[in-house]
Amino acid sequence: MLNWSWNRHDPQGAPADGDETKVLEPTPPPIIETPKKAKLALALGGGAARGWAHIGVLRALDEAGIEVGMIAGTSIGALVGGCYLAGKLDELETFARSLTMRRIAGLLDLTIGGGGLLGGMRLTKRMQEHLEGLSIEELDRPFVSVATELHTGHEVWISSGSLITGLRASYALPGIFEPVKCNNRTLVDGALVNPVPTSVCRAYEQPLVVAVNLNYEIFGRSAVVKHNASVQPIDDGRKKPEDIRVGLTGTMVQAFNIIQERISRARLAGDPPDLALHPRLADIGLSEFHRAGEAIDRGYTETMAQISALKRMQEVFAR
Repeated sequence: MLNWSWNRHDPQGAPADGDETKVLEPTPPPIIETPKKAKLALALGGGAARGWAHIGVLRALDEAGIEVGMIAGTSIGALVGGCYLAGKLDELETFARSLTMRRIAGLLDLTIGGGGLLGGMRLTKRMQEHLEGLSIEELDRPFVSVATELHTGHEVWISSGSLITGLRASYALPGIFEPVKCNNRTLVDGALVNPVPTSVCRAYEQPLVVAVNLNYEIFGRSAVVKHNASVQPIDDGRKKPEDIRVGLTGTMVQAFNIIQERISRARLAGDPPDLALHPRLADIGLSEFHRAGEAIDRGYTETMAQISALKRMQEVFAR
């Protein structure tokens, strides 16, 4: 649109009475603001070795240009999420992909008489190489790691203080890693109370919450079986799961896996995310950390398959 104004000038171009001339003055075009896309709040669940899939999830989101505004993580979800917000995802992925069974054994420090079979200090030293002195407050986006208070059963949200301590407390699997002492509390793995922490993101009033559930494909955990203890099992020549010796550590981890899956179902039913990602990880054992490459690739594949849905949701929640 153009505005017209009238000025008076003489024939020589100087102002004079009785002379009127039109001067064209363009009106600046209106400023149209593009709606900001909603940022994702990620709830990264626990799942031990399956948790390397979180790296693939984050890689896919970055590649698609989908911005993450907050991360709440439990157990290995806290480890991956914390390293991502600290700008250390490349280092973590390099470390994960380099793991072999021999290297894993070298990182384990067996303890006797402590609160867990493993002290975890060798792993802590590796984290200190990249995260030493970094606090959660220094991260450029909100981050919460979920832990469990051993003596009370309280769900503990760690949103400030030492990043390394927050990560260690969240993945301190009972019986495996020693509990973490912090501010007069004894903290263990957060998956005991909140395996996929969507509720944390909701409490932070995040508009778009995406959960990454690493245990979705573990079927049969909620079944009820009527069993006759007096009947002898039929030997059909096939090896059954109950015939496989899992050892002390395997028994503890598998029992924890059952508890985690049950709690996940209940918590997610009561407080569902806006979208859930379920990487296909059923064949990767909880202690098979040397299969990081497979887990990362599957996390990436699952997320890329949901990119269109994520972008559509961002448009709906645009402000």
